[in-house]
Amino acid sequence: MTILLIAALSLDAIYPRLDALYIDLHKAPELSGREERTGARMAAELGRLGFEVTSGVGGHGVVGVLKNGAGPTVLLRAELDGLPVEEKTGLPYASRNGAMHACGHDAHMAAWVGAAAVLVERRTSWSGTLVMVAQPAEETVRGARAMLADGLVTRFPKPDFCVAVHDRGDAPAGKVLPVPGYGLAASDSVDVTFFGRGGHGARPETTVDPIVIAARFVVAVQTLVSRERDPLDPGVVTVGSFHGGTKHNIISDEVRLQLTVRSFTPAVRDLLISGIERIARAEAAAANAPRAPAVAVIESIGATYNDPALTKRLAAALARELDVEEGRPEMGAEDFGEICRAASAPSTMLRIGAVEPAKFAAAKASGAPLPSLHSPLFAPDRERTIRTGAAALALSALELFARR
Repeated sequence: MTILLIAALSLDAIYPRLDALYIDLHKAPELSGREERTGARMAAELGRLGFEVTSGVGGHGVVGVLKNGAGPTVLLRAELDGLPVEEKTGLPYASRNGAMHACGHDAHMAAWVGAAAVLVERRTSWSGTLVMVAQPAEETVRGARAMLADGLVTRFPKPDFCVAVHDRGDAPAGKVLPVPGYGLAASDSVDVTFFGRGGHGARPETTVDPIVIAARFVVAVQTLVSRERDPLDPGVVTVGSFHGGTKHNIISDEVRLQLTVRSFTPAVRDLLISGIERIARAEAAAANAPRAPAVAVIESIGATYNDPALTKRLAAALARELDVEEGRPEMGAEDFGEICRAASAPSTMLRIGAVEPAKFAAAKASGAPLPSLHSPLFAPDRERTIRTGAAALALSALELFARR
């Protein structure tokens, strides 16, 4: 009997419980840093399976440890938090509390519990230490650091390997999409404030208009991507917020911008952030602004780097049992890599499709866009997504626990 068949039989037996768990989590999402009920539910699930469970790690984080003889330590991670999105899926189990699991963390948690259950049931076929981590505040990219500050890799067994799954809203459910190398981008949130000299809108010659300075900056800053960055090394600069002025005929004295900066490599990251400050200062100086702009990086997270050797090893193992196709990097961001860097452990985040296959095929044929992650309309094909995620995590752990 193959490992997959064993895993499939185990998932068949427990799937109704995983489905009920998913629906319960979907109905009552909790925002980043407020995941008290969700964390308690994950702790209870691990406790029922016989793990040594510690709650309240880095907030509402949960760590479960199962020691099963000599062997490597494998860490499997899922996320607890939802998003401040009002759900519009129309599902009978839709959230009605103003928050939503619009990024699929409910499916990740159900798959994570399913993988833990399979590995407990098959514990005679592997040896080592399994560390299950349920992380809070992923959406604000603060939870991993909070758990690390609370001793994630010092109080608990230090992992030799780290694995996670994350769904995709643009791939069919049932498919696993590993990405060797950079999988998700580094993200930096940058605040830029331009200062001018306010006055009457009919007397612009008596003022220095910061809206004009900021508008010129919005255009000029894109040359960092189009003219200064190597086109083969990705980077994104997006001005997501532009605030200035109070009335039609008043020239304000201040404009505030909020930017997100995405990159894979440290060199591009440094180029973009230093370039933002240089261009901001140059535009202010060109307009004879009364003072230099304020530029501050207020939030940063490193790129998610999937160890190529580990990713290819797991892809080959999973391909014997599941539908595997190499995926592509994305400019979204995650903080899973923070855990792996702190542990100095090879890691990979396996992407899994979440779209009902017939719906995916129809959208591909028509060119109609599918609801993306973070959309109020995002609704994964829950059974295929949960089963695939659970199988990918369980089979990855079994491959890593195998003596080679």
